[in-house]
Amino acid sequence: MAAMPLASWRPRRRDYVATRRRARPRASFGRTQDRIMNIGVIGLGRMGGNIARRLMDAGHTCVVHDVDPKAVDALAGEGATPAHSLDDLIAALSAPRAVWVMLPEGKITEDAIAALAGKLAADDVIIDGGNTFYKDDIRRGEDLRPKGLHYVDVGTSGGVWGRERGYCLMIGGETAVVERLDPIFKTLAPGAGDIPVTPKRDGRDPRVAEGYMHCGPVGSGHFVKMVHNGIEYGLMQAYAEGFDIIKNRGSKELPEDRRFDIDVADVAEVWRRGSVVSSWLLDLTAAALAGDPDLDGFEGRVADSGEGRWTIEAAIEEAVPADVLAAALFARFRSRTDHPFSDRLLSAMRFQFGGHKEAPGPEAKKTKT
Repeated sequence: MAAMPLASWRPRRRDYVATRRRARPRASFGRTQDRIMNIGVIGLGRMGGNIARRLMDAGHTCVVHDVDPKAVDALAGEGATPAHSLDDLIAALSAPRAVWVMLPEGKITEDAIAALAGKLAADDVIIDGGNTFYKDDIRRGEDLRPKGLHYVDVGTSGGVWGRERGYCLMIGGETAVVERLDPIFKTLAPGAGDIPVTPKRDGRDPRVAEGYMHCGPVGSGHFVKMVHNGIEYGLMQAYAEGFDIIKNRGSKELPEDRRFDIDVADVAEVWRRGSVVSSWLLDLTAAALAGDPDLDGFEGRVADSGEGRWTIEAAIEEAVPADVLAAALFARFRSRTDHPFSDRLLSAMRFQFGGHKEAPGPEAKKTKT
């Protein structure tokens, strides 16, 4: 069966909108007119486009820009103000301006922020909602300060579900600037929903219970999001390994009286209900297994983004053991290799000291049976 691109397999959005968190409805956020804000959004992909939509659903006005004019026109058809250039975007925003940049980490974001910095005025704010390395945030904040520009980094979690569920936001920046942008953050965040506040939180920042947090100065938001993604790697790897053990319990390599033919899709479903390991990741796992129990649509070559690597670098800097997170990252490296040199060398050494032959591969086992 031909491999299916990872991005093409997702459970239906409506099935999981309120599985773990009943977010505030898209169309009504209890906004009053004096809290409506005007904001620019650059980058209208799956995340940026839905961020603009969620803001507009709540009554905020958005000026949108993207290198793809069709993406701009599509949002304009939903009520956004189109801007086919940075000059158009800046002209359409009221001062002091706020521009949310939602682009892939790296040069494309760097170039966009540099271009904005050359056109914006003192007291304007650039918000980077992507997955930028926190050290780059610190540098940018320092570079923009002499120009009178403010920089806010926002770690944004919620993926393609964020428009309905809301986005968990981890924010870094000056306190006064973050407070100025509070209506934006409050709208994008999921809200408390029906999740009770953790006991003994009296006197702590109430915004955290709404799903957004001012983590500290510039760089701190993306630092927290970086570690969040490192943890995500570990959680995903734990689920993957656990389900692999269950799936392979029916192997003919095991004694017959120790084999179990267990339906992994049913295991995922029952664990969703009252289990200690229940989570939104498990909800998505259950959806994937229900549609394709053998996962024939995937090859298992798992990409890694920068955050997992940066998390391990931070652990090394701090001399903090991060065994699970490091192992999860390395597992992704291995998933993208076909019999790496290290494995071949292990086989060669075993043959040298003991004459051991290599274990048969999957195809050989199929032929034998």
